[in-house]
Amino acid sequence: MTEARFADGGAPLQAPLPTNPLIVQGDRTLMLHTVRARVDADGRPERDADGNPVTEEHPLFTAARDELSVFAELEKSPDYLHTYRVTPVSVWNAAAVGISAAEIEEVLFRYACVPVPGSVVDEIRGWIGRYGLLRIERATDGPGEFELLGGEAGLLEEVLAHKALRALCNVVESPEGPRAFVSGIERGDLKQKLIRIGYPVDDRGGYLEGDPLEIQFKEVTLSGKPFGLRDYQRGAAEAFHAGGTVMGGSGVVVLPCGAGKTVTGMAVMSLVGAKTLILTTNTVAVRQWKEELLDKTELRPEDVGEYTGETKDLRPVTISTYQMMTWRRSKSGEFEHFEVFRSENWGLVVYDEVHLLPAPIFRVTAELQARRRLGLTATLVREDNKEEEVFCLIGPKRYDVPWKVLEGQGFIAEARCVEVRVAFSDADRRSYAAAPPRQQFRRASENPAKLPVVRSLVEQHDGERVLVIGQYLDQLRALAQELDAPLLTGRTPNAERERLYTAFRDGELQLLVLSKVGNFAVDLPDASVAIQVSGTFGSRQEEAQRLGRVLRPKSDGSGATFYSVVTLGSRDQDFSEKRQLFLTEQGYSYEIIHAEGVDPDDAAPGAAESGTQTPASLPEGDVE
Repeated sequence: MTEARFADGGAPLQAPLPTNPLIVQGDRTLMLHTVRARVDADGRPERDADGNPVTEEHPLFTAARDELSVFAELEKSPDYLHTYRVTPVSVWNAAAVGISAAEIEEVLFRYACVPVPGSVVDEIRGWIGRYGLLRIERATDGPGEFELLGGEAGLLEEVLAHKALRALCNVVESPEGPRAFVSGIERGDLKQKLIRIGYPVDDRGGYLEGDPLEIQFKEVTLSGKPFGLRDYQRGAAEAFHAGGTVMGGSGVVVLPCGAGKTVTGMAVMSLVGAKTLILTTNTVAVRQWKEELLDKTELRPEDVGEYTGETKDLRPVTISTYQMMTWRRSKSGEFEHFEVFRSENWGLVVYDEVHLLPAPIFRVTAELQARRRLGLTATLVREDNKEEEVFCLIGPKRYDVPWKVLEGQGFIAEARCVEVRVAFSDADRRSYAAAPPRQQFRRASENPAKLPVVRSLVEQHDGERVLVIGQYLDQLRALAQELDAPLLTGRTPNAERERLYTAFRDGELQLLVLSKVGNFAVDLPDASVAIQVSGTFGSRQEEAQRLGRVLRPKSDGSGATFYSVVTLGSRDQDFSEKRQLFLTEQGYSYEIIHAEGVDPDDAAPGAAESGTQTPASLPEGDVE
């Protein structure tokens, strides 16, 4: 038997057991078996009537999945074998919440069925060891506001050998070696460059306090309902704030859609007690933030301002959109509204749906390292692979709660996820086979055979409030006509959007067809069914957000149903499997059903080809 290794300072680690579900490979890929062969009382494999082995869920699968998700990212999730990858950022986020290399090592050994490669353990230890090895502190002397300090002899000299890094510092030689001083304006840029060479910085430089603003919660909302913070909302706010010390004040809170991320943001605002800028995805979200603030806090209407294309009103709490902040007259023009970041003495900047942060906002955020920065999201997944940017400029993950945990506690609705597979007609199959790969995805997504299937699903849920969500406007217009339902797109005026949302909430409307505007900040608590007909390639975060539209607890305690309608054996189905990864990691499973007349063995030509995912995009970008 292979000798078990030891965790640092701990007890011997468990030797691999052949019955365990996990394989750890030398390239940091983790392969987790979801099932195992079922055996009879004599230990012999059971077989069905056709002689095939009978399987059952592996008894360690759920526990292993939950523990691996803390420090690894799910990449593939076929029925029987889930594949994770350990990355520097996934390990650094674990380190940020206090997970040690020894604890990660113990998890790998506890679930491994074969020996764990020493190289993987060494890499994890190296990454954990690098977390905070360099730190930024406020300078007590020298030519700069801050000083970059190294935790090991010679480390500072090593990083200053990089010309781009050295250019950001004012280096002063001393008998003990070089000292590196940094101005406030270069603080964020320095952190970006350091993380790119593998050194996540522990920034203890502190924050400007901002103009004071007392924010107190009401005990009874304007609608007459009793109000109080939930334990996890209070815990998330306190984890971010860290008692007001330099140990907190920047970072990301990850909570499921429907779990009250807005209220958690308000709890942070109350702890910080300072003038706040809130950035979110669209004008509807701006209004919802304003309504929530006035409903649940003692802030007055004159304390809360809206900075949008319609109104530019800077107040102690100002709410704007990413689109507004990144607007410019031409591609080479200035971002005219960036001055909002700089002109006011903000004590806190809140980035709602931080996984969608556009590149220009990263640039200005690099200048805002002296302000407390809170990111709110349901998933840290970014399709443009800029997780490092979020980590070093907004901050590490400070708080995370698995979706299924909150579902079990009744804070979000129990959800059933269903993939409905639809076939091409013979003519559409031939057209699809002859099309270039990128056009194949769109043709499969807009498969006309989806329309009667969607109608059938809507009829099955008669009496419930249903959202139909998609990507392509021609398809959505056809669906709106087929279903005799209103269509909301990026071109729908805000007043009309709010009118339709209100009618849906009040029960006057029970069906809405939505473009990508439905991905975010749609507060429709009684929506219980979402039908997805097309999406942004393999976007995991979009899948999570769309399920989130129906996860708010229902007034009658009922559950939610999320349908994804895909074309069988096509690139649409391939990308659907990628989209489902994040929710699979959260513990959701997809039930597969086939539309009437579909042969499950049927497949369109070219189905096995796969493509790359497109970058994360904001919800107004509807596709004609």
